[in-house]
Amino acid sequence: MPGTGLWRTKSVEQSILDTDEPDTKLRKNLGTWDLIVFGVSVVIGAGIFTLAARTAGDMTGPSVSLAFVLAAIACGLAALCYAEFASTVPVAGSAYTYSYATFGEFMAWIIGWDLILEFAVAAAAVAKGWSIYLEQVFGLIGVELPTSFEFVGGLQFDWGAVLLVAVLCTLLALGTKLSARVSLVITLIKVFVVLLVIVVGVAYINADNYTPFIPPATEASASDTPAIEQSLLSLILGGETSTFGIFGLLAGASLVFFAFIGFDIVATTAEETRNPQKNAPRGILGSLAIVTVLYVAVALVVTGMVPYTDLATDESGTRSTLATAFAQHGINWAAAIIAVGALVGLTTVVMVLLLGQTRVLFAMSRDGLVPRGLAKTDPKRGTPTRATVLVGVVVLVAAGFFPADKLEEMVNVGTLFAFVLVSLGVIVLRRTRPDLPRGFRAPLVPLVPILAIIACIWLMLNLTALTWVRFLIWMAAGVVIYFLYGRNHSRLGQRIKNGDIASGGEVPRGSGSSE
Repeated sequence: MPGTGLWRTKSVEQSILDTDEPDTKLRKNLGTWDLIVFGVSVVIGAGIFTLAARTAGDMTGPSVSLAFVLAAIACGLAALCYAEFASTVPVAGSAYTYSYATFGEFMAWIIGWDLILEFAVAAAAVAKGWSIYLEQVFGLIGVELPTSFEFVGGLQFDWGAVLLVAVLCTLLALGTKLSARVSLVITLIKVFVVLLVIVVGVAYINADNYTPFIPPATEASASDTPAIEQSLLSLILGGETSTFGIFGLLAGASLVFFAFIGFDIVATTAEETRNPQKNAPRGILGSLAIVTVLYVAVALVVTGMVPYTDLATDESGTRSTLATAFAQHGINWAAAIIAVGALVGLTTVVMVLLLGQTRVLFAMSRDGLVPRGLAKTDPKRGTPTRATVLVGVVVLVAAGFFPADKLEEMVNVGTLFAFVLVSLGVIVLRRTRPDLPRGFRAPLVPLVPILAIIACIWLMLNLTALTWVRFLIWMAAGVVIYFLYGRNHSRLGQRIKNGDIASGGEVPRGSGSSE
């Protein structure tokens, strides 16, 4: 029977109605600029300070700027779909909530589990990167203070990453508005650093460094990379390596896609926005537009300053950053500013990733798919304190004790999967609920969502085969947890069983939201 079992849907009206429950009510105090700040603060970070140089040296050559453009196009198409959903379903949870309204509970759980992978792993990985920059900044002021040390049994403990996560979770628990103000200050600082990089670096550009713009592909026999770590597409089409050449450019676009993760987190704060019908689309599209311009400019500068071969990861595994290009020209003061800027920049990246993770967990808890107690909000601050503490503890342990190597691709495959479902969801909801008021309508539906789906699947195919294996294992674990816990504790399922809600998720006349 449609609307029952795995495919029972939660209506948009019911999702909005649930946001008014006193014990799980979030405070609406965010405006357009708050959302843009959140978006820019999380996006400007790893992409500019680390990925641009490393991807150019190891994968794309000077065409890394084109890789950013390709990734931005895919994100832009998906952003239009996110903007429509955020204005139509202004409820915490982002892609999870949208999927619940369109594809049903099982797919909602799958995407929620997927978003947990995206945000938690990304927060832990970026926190460890922040810790490395903290150690570099200590070195700049003459203090030799390692941010990690050997713990019991040879286990490494990263106290820098732990300190960062603890402080940021405290800020988030104190209030989303306070977090937005802190983000604004830090974001202004790192945007200034990025603009400084562009202005100073332009003077050192040598046009010869742009040739060849797309370096010839490395022969398979000359590559030390195992086949399973090559892009899935290159393996499907004959085993050509994804190091330089066209496949390298495409694989590079899939990797630098990590740098754009953030605008979708803006959608998770729609429930806390004063006028989500207008502010959410502006925040999503505005933040994406700003960072795309900055990313392409920085990529052009760094690959113009030094030959791309000088940006390759060396034999010891040391990776290039923006500071590498400036240090080669003896501009040590700029390299120091970049290190400080990266430290500052990555701070807000971790904070907004933690915010996104907390809101997704909060939404899943409110629906009963994970323990309901996590959805309880602080009566004074209107923040989900319990969910914030749990997320903080998990990310803190992961960042403090576990190595974070090559986690970007795991985050990317999860995010792209979410983008595919959101884009498809716009088409479905236009057909099933054309009556819904939409503060923003994506143009040229179904063409734009279809193009978004194609672009995202294309980028997913350019991720490594090993990434796909890990992703499928994670998703299989999620399916098991759903059938063991989520399905039996689903609040929607209980409401349907009790007759409070019709099988399709509609609220009967005269019925409230009580269970």
